[in-house]
Amino acid sequence: MREIKKVIIAGGTGFLGYAAAEEFLKKNIKVDIIALKSEEFNLDFVDKKIGIKLCDLFDANDEELKELFSGNYDTLIYALGPDDRVTPVAPAYNFFHEKLVTKCKNVINSAKLCGIKNVVVLSSYFAYFNKNLNFKLEKNHPYIKCRTEQQEECSSLCDDNFSVSFLELPYIFGTSKGRTPIWKSSFLSHFDGFKNIYFPKGGGTAIIDKVGVAEAIVACAFFGESGKSYPISTDNITFKSLLELMLKGLEDKRKVFQVPTFICSIGAKFLVRKNKKNGKEAGLYYPKVMSQILNKKFYIDPKSSMNNLHFKELGFNGGNNPREEVVKTMKFFVH
Repeated sequence: MREIKKVIIAGGTGFLGYAAAEEFLKKNIKVDIIALKSEEFNLDFVDKKIGIKLCDLFDANDEELKELFSGNYDTLIYALGPDDRVTPVAPAYNFFHEKLVTKCKNVINSAKLCGIKNVVVLSSYFAYFNKNLNFKLEKNHPYIKCRTEQQEECSSLCDDNFSVSFLELPYIFGTSKGRTPIWKSSFLSHFDGFKNIYFPKGGGTAIIDKVGVAEAIVACAFFGESGKSYPISTDNITFKSLLELMLKGLEDKRKVFQVPTFICSIGAKFLVRKNKKNGKEAGLYYPKVMSQILNKKFYIDPKSSMNNLHFKELGFNGGNNPREEVVKTMKFFVH
């Protein structure tokens, strides 16, 4: 177990970063968060015990990063970077590689040069399944390829005095003060105008709530092994059941019907064409999402990483019941 006295969180005003900041405070650990300069006048929600540093990390030069990380920090939590919901200008690989690999490695290397000894990077469970499937997923999905490369490149910075570990996160639910949950716009919006919900057969996913993630971040800061990645979950659920819980929270009476994968793949090709017409490309190739991801059970054993990261020793239990949090999250949209 590491001794941790002072933590700085990149992305500390975000959904997960701020939840982690609150969890570190409970352990009587000093915390500073990095906020965008544009957020300067919208930080009233931040606990007075938390220090705030303003910096646009992706645009910062070496001198700015050096100044940012001066402060006797021992640990950096890196909770930044676009996820698969972002659809950038094509080619998507260039965008995600720059943000998730190049920028992330540069920031972490600057932290290392400033004397920080320990880094926890928030990653995606897609990286976990990509490795388990012999890197098959990255062949079609630039976002997944870049998440895998992020772990490889950042791990190359590890040495006897510097540790980088990774949390591979699944679907996350919960709400935060002043922030709108992403699930309605990023997930259910695809079914706007449909009388019912149609989804590929057979799939499922690991899920967790934001408190469970915050606990995992703190636990990984204390116990994460250098260069290791930890897939995180507190429950597994079929997509059909997940969608039904989301609809329940929305008080939406539509039903969920499971259909053959090839039908969903046909519909997904229209989305690809639409993006291409607009000069954009998604980080996940939608037709292959239907046949490689949404019809598969991307399940994670909840106990494995909790045991490896010594949750019980820290008094953690994995957060709130994620199924209940799904419903609560969607109730945010009911007025």
